[in-house]
Amino acid sequence: MEILRYAAFTDRPDGGNPAGVVLDADDLTATQMQAIAADLGYAESAFVSARSPGGAAIRYFAPEAEIPFCGHATIATGVALAEREGPATLVLATPVGPLELSTGRVADRLVASLVTVEPWVDAIDPAVRTQLLHHLRLREEDLDGDLPLMLSFAGNIHPIVPVRDTATLTALDYDFDGLRELMAAEGWGATVAVVHRLSPRVFEARNPFPPGGVREDPATGSAAASLGAYLRARAELAPPATITVYQGAQVGRPSVITVDVPPSGGLTVSGGAVRIDG
Repeated sequence: MEILRYAAFTDRPDGGNPAGVVLDADDLTATQMQAIAADLGYAESAFVSARSPGGAAIRYFAPEAEIPFCGHATIATGVALAEREGPATLVLATPVGPLELSTGRVADRLVASLVTVEPWVDAIDPAVRTQLLHHLRLREEDLDGDLPLMLSFAGNIHPIVPVRDTATLTALDYDFDGLRELMAAEGWGATVAVVHRLSPRVFEARNPFPPGGVREDPATGSAAASLGAYLRARAELAPPATITVYQGAQVGRPSVITVDVPPSGGLTVSGGAVRIDG
């Protein structure tokens, strides 16, 4: 068994979001996968099994828990497979349902794209909203008055928290333990997407990740997809459209995530990945 290390949504090893990738995990138990993910300490690691010419099964583990879906580890897996076997399109069996993962070359660089499951967007309970802002240490005046705080799902449930300016986003300093307790109570197993709209189709984001035992996720593909679903549901863009999300600068690992938003159905998340260890 080989444990690969990739940085996703970047073109350099010290950028993006690191992920562990195991391409031959058939003989690993869940306990062993969890131990490997904890030892790596990355936001998530991906474990691939039951490989066939047209597909595979995949599971995702953060340092402290298994999660249903992870965008950046899927992108890393796609690039890792393409480097060894050539670009292809696969159907991945995931805990949230089947996902299409394709890889190809763009300007001499391997890029992977995944199509999410059917998304949904919903309002958040007012009392939960109050608690969330409290633990994020945000005030009402810190929020973007044109974009409401809502829940969005494209594989994981992410609260979408739009803030008014870059300064507010940069200053984000949240209560880790309090937010972790709230997210556990609400069944939110991934990140909170705190975002700022730079232009209609360009956003910057920070993603606290207490459920995984990680202070902040440098690049969150599922949150970027959930943001795209949120914008489509609110008619903030006219599909088909593409949004770009910049994330990770505040933790020293800048990343770029591209999301293609069709008129309906799953969204396509794309990005590159590079080996961390050469």
